[in-house]
Amino acid sequence: MTDDELCEFCQINRDLRIERTAEGAIVIMPPTGSETGGRNFSLTGQLAVWVERDGTGKGFDSNTGFILPNKAMRSPDVSWIKKKRWEAIPHEQRQKFAPICPDFVVELRSQTDSLKVLQKKMQEYLDNGALLCWLIDPIQKKVYIYRPDAEVVCLNNPKTLSGEPILSGFVLDLSKIWD
Repeated sequence: MTDDELCEFCQINRDLRIERTAEGAIVIMPPTGSETGGRNFSLTGQLAVWVERDGTGKGFDSNTGFILPNKAMRSPDVSWIKKKRWEAIPHEQRQKFAPICPDFVVELRSQTDSLKVLQKKMQEYLDNGALLCWLIDPIQKKVYIYRPDAEVVCLNNPKTLSGEPILSGFVLDLSKIWD
């Protein structure tokens, strides 16, 4: 499928969560369970408050698809793009799946998610230009932090996460995520 055909396919199937791999395979994901939805709500809300206050970029929820440089279309649970990079994308391209990899990406593992698949996806974001990626695993109460040219850091049951230096001043309170 071309990017335009994929966008049309997603519009026709609005009730489905759809992604495309770099190889062109279409992946249909089930909706999240209620607990994961509540966790994602807290995560999105905390980032939204910081984005509004900070003003240096634009935040996105889990319904947003991005065409990565490798041609995959991904919809991270939460993401953020520096304002200058976002504004460089022509308006008509922003109406569909913007051709950009977010600077910051969060994936929140649910009961139906494979940890290995999510870890591979996090590496894909890094390989396509992301500057900071968090894989939050409430099942094991672990957070995997991905940064370019660095080893993955795994934190066990952290109380907070700092977005420094990419998201200056953003601290995620994980108490609502672990509950």
